[in-house]
Amino acid sequence: MEKNFELFLSQLAETNATLESYCDFTKIKKNVHNIEISLNMLNFLLGKEDLRPAVELLWERDKSVFNVLDILIATRRKEKKKFIDTDGQIKIISSLFKSVDGIMQFLNETGLSEVFRNKDIKNLVDYVFGVETGLDTHARKNRGGDITETLLHNILIQNGIPHKTEVGSSYYSQIQTALGDDKKRFDFVIETNKKTYLIEVNFYNGGGSKLNEVARAYRELAPLINNIKGFEFVWITDGKGWIGAKNKLSEAYNDIPKVYNFSTLKNFLEEIKNELNG
Repeated sequence: MEKNFELFLSQLAETNATLESYCDFTKIKKNVHNIEISLNMLNFLLGKEDLRPAVELLWERDKSVFNVLDILIATRRKEKKKFIDTDGQIKIISSLFKSVDGIMQFLNETGLSEVFRNKDIKNLVDYVFGVETGLDTHARKNRGGDITETLLHNILIQNGIPHKTEVGSSYYSQIQTALGDDKKRFDFVIETNKKTYLIEVNFYNGGGSKLNEVARAYRELAPLINNIKGFEFVWITDGKGWIGAKNKLSEAYNDIPKVYNFSTLKNFLEEIKNELNG
């Protein structure tokens, strides 16, 4: 079938998101559960007009409860987020949780002290569940690749096409020789009586320089693989993010024999079925 880049471009999908991809509530619940005791103890501060004596009382009882304060402003301790104080010094937020003075500075300067006094938050466990849900939306784009791979995996199963996933280039000595010192892990491998297809799959909702780099990298990778008898590189990519990088995509599309989106994928699947049944 003759390749038509403009048609390919017009077929790019708007999203690969499923409803289950929006929030990982299992992870959210686990994150909240891990700090639930500390949050319940911090509930003691809610509604207190004079916060410092209440903070001191908690500090004397168990100072470790304050280690979770950073999640209340949607940051994580392990991220070591920084701020500039009134003296112009750069400090790590969590360093404030080592003293009552530091904790009061954190509460006052973030505005949490006023929120606590007014009891704008009724329960810190419920509040943090909401914060974790919001933070999890930022992890959604990291799940995007998994979603696309799962989609292709399911399509291959539905079409009765045997395949392997996450196969390293070293698995095939000819491929590793062609790549030299570079190591490559292919998302999928399909083996037929005719060829072994090494497949990369991705989806881009947004643009950016990364897309240009991806197109360039696959444009260079494809001939290295295709020049080896019995092997062929296949790139399955989709998403409106490519609109902003269509020039680089066009170059790769025209140089790489087998480039598909999820609309044109059926052509590749039919070819594979014929080879498997031939």
